[in-house]
Amino acid sequence: MPLIDYIPAQTNIHFMRLRHWTFPFSAALSIIAVVLFATYGFNLGIDFRGGTLIEAQTSQQVADIGALREHLTDLDVGDVQIQEFGSPRDVLIRVGAFGTTDEAQQAIITKVRDVLGAEYTVRRVETVGPSVSGELVRQSILALVLGAVAVLAYLWFRFEWQFAVGAIVTTMHDIFVTLMIYSAFGIDFDLTSIAAILTIMGYSLNDTVVVYDRIREMLRRYKKLPLPELLDIAVNATFSRTIIVSTTTFFATLALYFFGGEVLRGFSLAMTVGVVIGTYSTIFVAAPILIHLGLRSSTVAGPAKSEPEAVLGVDEAAKLAEVEAEVLDEPVPPAPANAPAKTAGNKSGKGTAKGSAKGSKGPPARPAKA
Repeated sequence: MPLIDYIPAQTNIHFMRLRHWTFPFSAALSIIAVVLFATYGFNLGIDFRGGTLIEAQTSQQVADIGALREHLTDLDVGDVQIQEFGSPRDVLIRVGAFGTTDEAQQAIITKVRDVLGAEYTVRRVETVGPSVSGELVRQSILALVLGAVAVLAYLWFRFEWQFAVGAIVTTMHDIFVTLMIYSAFGIDFDLTSIAAILTIMGYSLNDTVVVYDRIREMLRRYKKLPLPELLDIAVNATFSRTIIVSTTTFFATLALYFFGGEVLRGFSLAMTVGVVIGTYSTIFVAAPILIHLGLRSSTVAGPAKSEPEAVLGVDEAAKLAEVEAEVLDEPVPPAPANAPAKTAGNKSGKGTAKGSAKGSKGPPARPAKA
């Protein structure tokens, strides 16, 4: 049996009842993120801070980081940072000084190579000047701002304003929590981090739009269904899809974290956390926030449906939603022969009217499969 068969196609979880706990939890995470930003800030990488980055590997079993730090500090090359990079044999050296010309930059690299000596093999050298790093900072901020504006414009024209506000709040929540990981663990924040943030923004938005589209569809159909119950049905209808997609993406990013190398370690960690927090926010932030934004079925654009399901009760609407979620391989069985009301001998036509009235109170017919 395929593994996907173990995931139920239609669940019945009361997600909206948990909003009284998930909202404070999300607010606490956002506050912690802001405090970390103000207190610790970010460990800006070579792309944004400028300087020289050298990756080296020793021929010994373990690199003597203390001795390297002592020798490199005596050099007049500005701030020097040394850390273990991947295996115990690899070291990453950051030199804060940078030359204004190619000759000055090569002189700094030569000094570091002389200190390393023949015991170390230089595997990678990167040098970023002050003008380039400043331009990269401006372009990265511009990319994030334009991405957020594009998201807002799309949602504003695609959905009603309640959906747009909810999606923006959800996306900002995911970005804040992801940035908190960078600040809390001191992960290098460079251009790959910007790529991770933009990727998480798109992933979270896609998941949110899928749920919102289902909610809007049901708002047009079930006019009398209370909003919390309607949101529960909509989220449950897309829950299996959300879990399958999120689990697949999570394992892909997890494999990238363990086997993608040290260079992609920060990017893959941010993506792994972003997938988890994006799935959480789609269910427990994006949908419940519509209740507090005053969403009603009358605010959803589009003509009201005149079918019987437009005025269904809670139980009948839930059953109909389950029927719609099923994939029917067999045709709908014909109605029994004694279903039509008897009209023989009824000259006034009351029997026909009574039979029609009884028929309208029964369960709705299964919708035709598109």
